[in-house]
Amino acid sequence: MARPQAIEISSDEEEDEDLRIAIALSLGQDPGKRTGGRLGGRGGDRVIDLTQDDDEEKKGEEEDKVDGGGGGGGDVVHDGRSLPTPQDLTAPVQQLASASNFTSIGLDRKRMEEERLARLSKRKASQLDDDQASARPIQRPRTTPASSVPPTAAFPEKEKPTAPEATLPGATTPARTRLPFPHGVVKKTWAFGQPRQGDDIKIEEVLQKRQLLLAVLSSFQWDYDWLESKIDLGRTRLILIAFAADAAEQKELRAEVPGDRIRFCFPPMQQIGAMHSKLMLLKYEKYLRIAVPTGNFVRYDWGETGTMENMVFVIDLPRFETAKEREAQKLTAFAEELFYFLHAQGLDGKLVDSLRNYNFAETGRYGFVHTIPGTHTAEEAWRRSGYCGLGRMVNVLGLGSSAPIELDFVCASLGAVNYSLVTALYHACQGDSGLKEYELRIRSSKGKGPTSAEEALSMVNRHMRVFFPSRQTVLESKGGRNGAGTICFQSRWWQSPTFPHELLRDCKSVRKGLLMHSKLMYVRPRDAPGSLATSAARCFAYVGSANLSESAWGRLVRDRSSGKPRLTCRNWECGVLVPVDCSPAQVPSSIHDGAAPASGVSPCEQGRRDPETDLTTLFRGRVPVPMEWPGRVFRSPVEKVRDRGGDEEGEEGTAVVPWFFQE
Repeated sequence: MARPQAIEISSDEEEDEDLRIAIALSLGQDPGKRTGGRLGGRGGDRVIDLTQDDDEEKKGEEEDKVDGGGGGGGDVVHDGRSLPTPQDLTAPVQQLASASNFTSIGLDRKRMEEERLARLSKRKASQLDDDQASARPIQRPRTTPASSVPPTAAFPEKEKPTAPEATLPGATTPARTRLPFPHGVVKKTWAFGQPRQGDDIKIEEVLQKRQLLLAVLSSFQWDYDWLESKIDLGRTRLILIAFAADAAEQKELRAEVPGDRIRFCFPPMQQIGAMHSKLMLLKYEKYLRIAVPTGNFVRYDWGETGTMENMVFVIDLPRFETAKEREAQKLTAFAEELFYFLHAQGLDGKLVDSLRNYNFAETGRYGFVHTIPGTHTAEEAWRRSGYCGLGRMVNVLGLGSSAPIELDFVCASLGAVNYSLVTALYHACQGDSGLKEYELRIRSSKGKGPTSAEEALSMVNRHMRVFFPSRQTVLESKGGRNGAGTICFQSRWWQSPTFPHELLRDCKSVRKGLLMHSKLMYVRPRDAPGSLATSAARCFAYVGSANLSESAWGRLVRDRSSGKPRLTCRNWECGVLVPVDCSPAQVPSSIHDGAAPASGVSPCEQGRRDPETDLTTLFRGRVPVPMEWPGRVFRSPVEKVRDRGGDEEGEEGTAVVPWFFQE
């Protein structure tokens, strides 16, 4: 079977290499030597069933049936071609990692086995059932001694639970199963020193370690000591979907952990690219939780240093009680794309199939979108990934629009962006499959259709904004320069004449002093100049891992051999589309911060009537808007920077410029 053709994404290869060198120098490493710095792998020969009971003491034979997700050892086929195995491949470093090698996790296998046996004896003596165990107070997780996090920062005493999540109309959950988030919710991550207002969530509240039986986690960065403090490895089995540089590193990682509690999955990698997706599949006794965060499994991304914030989508799915219910289930588009993505990553097929034991009906209103690295030539494959897959899912959910839309894109890193990419993303948010920008580009290269291309660029300039922090915002944040190691952009990309300077806005958090690592899109239609569309149900948001780069979203190009479109991507990414229905009749009063407006007009309805209503009002109660909007305007570096009100200058009289990583 032939290998994929070489990826042809303009300028991103150089972008990835420069970023790797910059981070290597900052860490005091030899920039000429690539280092893995990630973890990955697959399990052994056994399979974990996400619906299987996890009571070791009652089911001693379970060890013969249960194992971690596999899949990393062979090629994964896309478009009739095979992706390379992770052996001898590397991933570019896009963030300044605080994690060390996996040996630093502090997992002494002998010690852990002794602790497990002690816990086993204690449980047998007390004969506590699951309900009794879950009613006990949650113990404080251990912290890494070398951490700079203040002791009270990570775990302040007696924090109250967050307010009930915002629900949307749809299928109801059986009354027999009580779920924390049955309809899905989007939350900010909690941050130390910031007041809790019902729209945030802690990592402890996501994981619920006292009840967690199995966790499948994927991340770009890992803090292993912190992971050990958040998950009870005596109770919970782990599958970590992550990166390892080669087979030797995979073997080393497996040897360092208790094989009966932690397994690995190595997604197939290209020679250039990143395992950048963030996903949690969390199994409890009666339900499955799916969480899609924008942050990695590190303490600062979850607010414990009080310097950084992220976002997370969470939904809880009840377990079917009978085989008949399972067999009658028709998978939603969300479920189909999630399964497709997990199979592509190499997770064991039986493990993925066991997800069918949960009721996915409530995911019907949402869309799961993803990027799978490689060269996708078959039409069915390229239409499901990258910005092509985004456009497809927008249409599947009935969110497409032929009219102009307003698009606000929030990112933590910027690549060598050009108008081709932002135009493709803009059209994808209208429901385009990727062909619209592709055909404009092909015609322009032949000297045809310049008028259409100019009209497309003009529309993007008028209706799209990209939020990224200014240098001033970073320096004035609580973490300062040292807290911005995962906020990446380079001055040479900003100075490029092909960079869309007009789109950039200063990304400043509404929570004072925090930097944002979130990757978000807010989309709302505008039927005519000066008035928002009356079909507010077409508003939606994206929450996920993808920054603004071709590595994250791909590029549709013409295949030289067939003359047909093919999509080339580098990163693993995933995210969720969250529709927002703004009609008053469809909005429960509980969404409006606990009370309906005195006027009887919902915030979203107000937003439809007044085009100047800010984004926060339009999405209130459904998807938090974490940044100040509309944000300060950046202009071309060769022009004097001015906003609509006049000069835009910093305290020292220099023009406001974007934050440049390691400069």
